[in-house]
Amino acid sequence: MTTQSMPPDAVLPEVLRTDMLARVEERMRGLLHAEHARCRAVDPRAAGMVEALVDLVTPGGERIRATVLLTGYLAAGGDPAAEPIVDAAVALELLDTCYLIRRDVRENALVRHGAPTLHVRHAAEHERNGWGGDARGFGVGMAALIGDLATALADRLAADLPDAARQVWHDLRIGRLGGSYVDSTLSSSYLADPWPGGCITGCTRGCGSGWYALQHPLLMGAALAGRGDLAVVYQDYARLLHAAWRVRGFLNGGWDRDWYGDLLREVLLGAEERDRAERTIGHLLDRTGRVVAGAPFASVWRTELAALATRLVAA
Repeated sequence: MTTQSMPPDAVLPEVLRTDMLARVEERMRGLLHAEHARCRAVDPRAAGMVEALVDLVTPGGERIRATVLLTGYLAAGGDPAAEPIVDAAVALELLDTCYLIRRDVRENALVRHGAPTLHVRHAAEHERNGWGGDARGFGVGMAALIGDLATALADRLAADLPDAARQVWHDLRIGRLGGSYVDSTLSSSYLADPWPGGCITGCTRGCGSGWYALQHPLLMGAALAGRGDLAVVYQDYARLLHAAWRVRGFLNGGWDRDWYGDLLREVLLGAEERDRAERTIGHLLDRTGRVVAGAPFASVWRTELAALATRLVAA
């Protein structure tokens, strides 16, 4: 019996997930290779945007969204040999790539994955070649097109998902845009607070700092496994884990690593306050464990969901 044909609770979770992540990578490469060939046949210059996208989505990395999706799916009893779950994982990774491109442009980030960001790279190309017009505007426009390509490919994959999973996809697409809009508005109007107090007290609206990497992949996994009854469990689990993740990011200087975030950390977090924040993280993780302990999962998947929360917060 092959790993793919075994029931999810008959194989170690890490073995199952590793096997499925390998299929996600293979599907991603095949999709981008086919798109590159199609664009090149139309006009060789059009293939350049696919090559730029390949550089962003294929370096590897943690694949957090895919990992959360697959774990939620397998814990819900999903068939590891099914193809829709692989397509959903690729779609999530492509969609997140689009949002990273857009965030890099909004924040004028210079580097992504150790290389110049897309808008910087294309602006430099414009300047090297002495082309007409504004170099930065050209770079921003090209980055937007590559982000649109990532979204179009993701939507193509999501279009063939079952109805319940496709509805989660639509909610994710619109909800994340709204969360990013609100975050940008708060930051621009100097109302943003790097301290994630709102998350700890029970954020339910989502934001641009991790919520959509957790709740929607889990809900999509449950939908693809035909376990819509797990929606409340996964929402509670994601809300608590998101809060712990935000506190850890604040302590470590993660997404809020700007002058204001650094200043607030310095002012608020002496040794005693850091200890209190660590205890908060531990309390939140204990609560995620209790959520899954009382949920209708096989015991091995209760353990794995609790372990996943610990790994994500430690990363």
